Amino acid sequence: MIVLDAKKNGWIDLLKEAIDFQGVALVKNVLEPSHIESSKSELYRVQKEIIRDVGSERLKTAGELGVLRLMFRYSDFFFKYLEIPEVLQVVDATVSNTAILHLQNGFILPSYPEGESPSVFQNRYHMDFPRVLNGVLLSINVFFPIDDFTSDNGGTLVSIATQQSTIQPSREYLEMTARPVECSAGSMIVFDSTLWHAAGMNRSGKDRLAINMQFTRSYIKQQIDYVRAIGADKIQLLPERTKQLLGWFTRVVTSLDEYYQPSEKRLYRAGQG
Repeated sequence: MIVLDAKKNGWIDLLKEAIDFQGVALVKNVLEPSHIESSKSELYRVQKEIIRDVGSERLKTAGELGVLRLMFRYSDFFFKYLEIPEVLQVVDATVSNTAILHLQNGFILPSYPEGESPSVFQNRYHMDFPRVLNGVLLSINVFFPIDDFTSDNGGTLVSIATQQSTIQPSREYLEMTARPVECSAGSMIVFDSTLWHAAGMNRSGKDRLAINMQFTRSYIKQQIDYVRAIGADKIQLLPERTKQLLGWFTRVVTSLDEYYQPSEKRLYRAGQG
């Protein structure tokens, strides 16, 4: 896998090539130590609030391992991930400058003894965007390890150059070719959302933390309607680009009154792709 440095000029052009040819690249030196530490504390705090609101049994029934959805609802801190300059550079250079956030999920991946980790969607090989349309890149993942990623703590397994394939690789091929991403906390793993990958098995004896964001063309539906879920009052206080990423300018009208509005008041702004 190509390893780039966000502190060096030209990294974004090399990343574009890496995504085209290998489907994935690793970018070092993105998050500051203070941001990493704040992310850890906020992930655990949000996890407690989600368990309180949803309930442990419902979360267990969903068949997920420590997935935290709709973190914006519980902590304004996670809006900051939509303001990271390197993230915006990636989105603009790959999907488009009118892309929207398809999802932002936190991960607190628990540790299990060897061979005892339950089999769930996360740790089975999959595409995050299982739609291949003539090789057009419609979705990109930007994944932040909040702990160092190692082969022991469930560093994401990626099968290089399996993106944009209309043929599903066999399980045997994926198991033979996939390698864990090993990197420092605060790095940024960027991959074409059609790349075959899986969460690794965490057998380190402690949780492994990460944050994943997926960005798509603006006309593709989000996993969660962030505008409705967060609320207009809060979203209107955010920076313009953050509002755009959350889908503020690609809302669907619900009445003729909303439809017949001057351009500056339209819910679906012109030129959104």
